[in-house]
Amino acid sequence: MPASPPTLSDSDVVRLYHARSKHRFEAYAAGPAMLDWDAQPAPFRHYDGAPTVALPLLGAPGASAPLRAVQDLPFPCAGAPHLPQRPGLESIGTLLHLSLGITAWKVMGPDRWAVRANPSSGNLHPVEAWLIARDIPGLADGVYHYRPEDHVLECRALDRTAGSDTPRLGLALSTAMWREAWKYGERGFRYCQLDVGHAASALAHAAALLGWSLAEQPVPTACLAHRLGLDRDADFPGSRHPQVEREEAELLLAVGLDGHGPASATQALQPPADDTRWFGRASLLDPLPRYRWPLIDDVAAATRHRAEGTAPATAAVAPPWQPSAQLAGFDSSAARTMLSRRSAQRFDASHRMSRAAFHSVLHVLGDSMRPSSLWPHASGMVAALFVHRVDACAPGLYLLTADGCDDAGAFATSGEHVETIGDGLTLRLHRKLEQVELHRLARSLHCHQDIASTACLALGLIAPFGVIAANPAAYRDLFRLAGQTGQALYLLAELLGLRGTGIGCFFDDPVHEALGLSGSSHQPLYHFTIGLPIDDARIESAPAYPADRALHQPANRTPT
Repeated sequence: MPASPPTLSDSDVVRLYHARSKHRFEAYAAGPAMLDWDAQPAPFRHYDGAPTVALPLLGAPGASAPLRAVQDLPFPCAGAPHLPQRPGLESIGTLLHLSLGITAWKVMGPDRWAVRANPSSGNLHPVEAWLIARDIPGLADGVYHYRPEDHVLECRALDRTAGSDTPRLGLALSTAMWREAWKYGERGFRYCQLDVGHAASALAHAAALLGWSLAEQPVPTACLAHRLGLDRDADFPGSRHPQVEREEAELLLAVGLDGHGPASATQALQPPADDTRWFGRASLLDPLPRYRWPLIDDVAAATRHRAEGTAPATAAVAPPWQPSAQLAGFDSSAARTMLSRRSAQRFDASHRMSRAAFHSVLHVLGDSMRPSSLWPHASGMVAALFVHRVDACAPGLYLLTADGCDDAGAFATSGEHVETIGDGLTLRLHRKLEQVELHRLARSLHCHQDIASTACLALGLIAPFGVIAANPAAYRDLFRLAGQTGQALYLLAELLGLRGTGIGCFFDDPVHEALGLSGSSHQPLYHFTIGLPIDDARIESAPAYPADRALHQPANRTPT
């Protein structure tokens, strides 16, 4: 009998996937040969037949005085001297509007697309958001799906629970991976995890404005999927390729509503009782998928949390940051900053970034290098910066490391020390380059995209991969950390009067070589650019939600 093929371990699957999904000068990662944008997967999912709860919009007439005051708080809002807002439909509506809601509709010719508070690779938005409510005024206990195009909650499950008079709120994220895989093929799994990080960070910044806090809960992936009803086959459309229509459970966050930190949300994950009532059937994402990417299914399975405690133990999610004191003159309300976030399409190639602004960028990057700040796997994260035009900073390739990172020496052995930044950060000049040479290098490494060379700076987040061997689920965490950092950079850029753009397309191994690295101990995960944007006058903007929204949505139909 022929020998059975060897069985790969989960960590082997992760390494195989990461190698297969790399872009190289000679070939891009496997993806669709062509795209029919008229057949793009549905950008929003809804559950037909599920009762709905309309959420108040930010700044809607009749808003309570406390929430009106919150909207005027300055950004960033860490340590804002205000009492936590009471949980209810109004505060939850504010939370979701500022983090995951639509902020505008863009129109160019016959094309129309939504812009949201959280960015997404290719503006495809694979992340879906959920609420698990206990004793929240205005909400029956149960599981709710957030529908951003209408700013409503859909009740998926109604729990039969005894009231405790102690409000509890859990937030969960899932991904419809086909939305990314449809365009990006095998690399789509990476982008889904980046988008989970963006969404978690957006939620954390909005929660801080309300005086709330978030913490990830250590739960098995299958348990979260069961609680959200993602494993209910009958509730999802049938398909020759079922994975196209299904969602992957990603993350459970506990919400601290009283200013003293989140209480555990794991109790909310108790298996639904026999008398739990389920509502709705998922809408169709793609009736005629043309490609299959089984490697995405393999890496998703290999990186799931298998048992209680394998996820970070109540790790704080994206604690809001404070820019350097030198930026005190940049004044913007938190709400306006969050809602004005956009991705730049072009940059002014002559604009220079101030030294103070550059230092704030370094401090935000530093937050991604501290294990206690975001994820327990952050130790050893290094930022590579392509500095084009920054005051008092010579053009070149720089490296930013944090004290205590055991692997930082792999990058910095030949680097010239430039300065020590506060909070134990060290900036080194790795390679001094002439402006034209740097322009060519940055552009070529970033899939020949001009935005990497015309911005004031481009940067890459380089992650330690040693943790994958012992914990394959950490692969998701590393990308999520990078996405959370990107969200903070987006908000900082808005505060500076600039604009950012995340870059998921770069040539992995050539970036490695440009940094003088060998082996596979570190890998680039996410790149980002910041500069002065040049707006496209052809693109028009329309309001996110109609002013008379009450005439365009169903009345609340929450079951009791």
